Amino acid sequence: MARVCEVIGTRPMAGHNVSHAHNKTKRQFNPNLQSKRVWVPSRKCYLRLTLSTKAIRLIDKYGIEKVLDDLNGKSKR
Repeated sequence: MARVCEVIGTRPMAGHNVSHAHNKTKRQFNPNLQSKRVWVPSRKCYLRLTLSTKAIRLIDKYGIEKVLDDLNGKSKR
């Protein structure tokens, strides 16, 4: 499973662990991804999506229909 949100495209970021002595070692910041089953009324079916928690909040706020429309609109540009 790729660590990418299917709605907003959040990906892992690179950074450093910084010790008390200020030694830096590479690390990776992974997004908080959840596997979610979402009901889509227009299609009358469930979609299983890998979503970041921010994307889940967007779906709760605007609804899955608007989020999917915005997602399809971005891919056509």
